[in-house]
Amino acid sequence: MEPKKTPKADLNQKTGLHLAIGLVVSLALVTLAFEWKDYDGNSLVDLGQVEDSFEDVMEIPPTEQPPPPPPKIQQPEIIEVPDEEEIEEEIEIDLDVEITEDTEIEEMVFEEAPEEETTDEIFMVVEDQPEPKGGLSAFYDYVSKNMKYPSQARRMGIEGKVFVQFVVNTDGSLTDVQAIKGIGAGCDAEAIRVVKSHPKWQPGKQRGKPVRVRMVIPITFKLG
Repeated sequence: MEPKKTPKADLNQKTGLHLAIGLVVSLALVTLAFEWKDYDGNSLVDLGQVEDSFEDVMEIPPTEQPPPPPPKIQQPEIIEVPDEEEIEEEIEIDLDVEITEDTEIEEMVFEEAPEEETTDEIFMVVEDQPEPKGGLSAFYDYVSKNMKYPSQARRMGIEGKVFVQFVVNTDGSLTDVQAIKGIGAGCDAEAIRVVKSHPKWQPGKQRGKPVRVRMVIPITFKLG
């Protein structure tokens, strides 16, 4: 058995239906108002058939600008220079000279070049080294014959080399004799004495001229 509908319930159902229909119609009108477009009588224009009238517009003639004027060429200023004055000098040349067989011609005298000043410079190495007459072998023969072994060095059994330094002068004489490295016990003094007593050497030469040369020679002391 179905329940009976009351008149109040039927009225509420119809009222809700009317509100829904009104809302849908309102939304449709609003949407149509925003989407509506005016196309000038609803006629579309075919852009492909539009005549191009841009060429009929006023033609602008090309403007021709005159070329710029050429730059002014500044002519160089010409300055007149006075002619150089010619100086005329009369040179008198006496060519009227009589030459006979008896005419004597004076000899031309040339002044001799001044001699180079010799200095007291002492060389260590020169082109031609000084040497004793007969060579170094003759020098050592002289030393061995004239040297006396010092008694103190003999008693102490001292042996060794004494290095003697000296200067060979331009005349070959030996000066500034000294022992620069010795062994003592009288050997240094004996080596100096023997070198001083040696005859003159042949002097050293530089560029062909005798010069002073410093030399060092070892003298050996050996018992035996």
